[in-house]
Amino acid sequence: MPCSQIIVSFVVSISALDCRIFRTLFGTEEVRDTFTDETYANVLVQTEAALARAESKVEAIPPEVGDAIIVVLRKVELDFDRLSRETQIVGYPVLPLVMQLVENTREELSKYIHWGASTQDFKTDASMLQTERGLQLVNPMAGRTHLQHVLPCTFGYKERICEIEQRYLLVRFGGAADTLASLGRDRTGIRVRAQLAKELGLEDPMITWHVARDNIAEILNFLAVVDGTLGKIALDIILISSNEPDEVAAPFGGASKLPRDSAFLGLDAMVVDFNCASGPWHLEWMAIPESSTYVLGALHQTIFALSGLCVKDNSLKKNLHSARGLIVGETACKSASEQDRILLDVLKESTEASENLDESTLAVH
Repeated sequence: MPCSQIIVSFVVSISALDCRIFRTLFGTEEVRDTFTDETYANVLVQTEAALARAESKVEAIPPEVGDAIIVVLRKVELDFDRLSRETQIVGYPVLPLVMQLVENTREELSKYIHWGASTQDFKTDASMLQTERGLQLVNPMAGRTHLQHVLPCTFGYKERICEIEQRYLLVRFGGAADTLASLGRDRTGIRVRAQLAKELGLEDPMITWHVARDNIAEILNFLAVVDGTLGKIALDIILISSNEPDEVAAPFGGASKLPRDSAFLGLDAMVVDFNCASGPWHLEWMAIPESSTYVLGALHQTIFALSGLCVKDNSLKKNLHSARGLIVGETACKSASEQDRILLDVLKESTEASENLDESTLAVH
């Protein structure tokens, strides 16, 4: 068949993360599942159910109402095509989603859905829950590399993961102006926020934090540091497997170049305006999923590279002796220089040298 008649049909992808050809190199199925449209919508519904449960427990809404709402939300089926169309108009998916939930709920119950919350509250809480799931994927994958001598899993690493989960995975609940004013002047709003944190498995912050996005930046910086470490490992493998050192061989003879990440986008999102920021925090929509996916992909590729890495003993010995021992002769050279003596005489008197090398070998070297 002539080349002009060969037709390949596939969906064009803008991002390597979505490309059917390359996406396995830059991520894993587990992390992609964490950030799919279906997962994101389910997390939003999960947050609505958690809010209803929290508000009913602190009696911000009638307890029986909260239970009834939860039953409805468990059975709701979303129209994703409609959700997509209306999100294009509104700019956020939360309002269109809430409208569908309200339509599937009895009138006396529907007015309590999303009670006292804002779009930003739910958008951020959904991101926090997805980030938590992403970190749970990072933790065991990195831990497995403890089996490799070249990449130990330290207690400091475990402590760092725990620190992130405790300090930076925060619930977000403040209402339209981030003041909890919609729930009254007493401490009802604060109690709802604390209970919502328990329901979602997130931390209850000291204050509302919509315009203080440093916790997001900290998470992304952590991912950047992890990715930087993996990049260092990748570069080392590339260098020592090149023709000159030739000390290791990658599995299947393939290159060991690992994907990079774009976590520094998160730093730009720290610059926000007034009480309820209008724009820069939207960068997190791209930065969190992409950073998590790239880091998981890098971890996956690192484990693959290290698990099949072949160490070449002969090359190691050859390269070690290529400098004729000068790199480890500093002490003997220093003694010879300070005592104004011949290096060979100093080496003859050295127990370590004389026990392993005869005089003729020392003289040659």
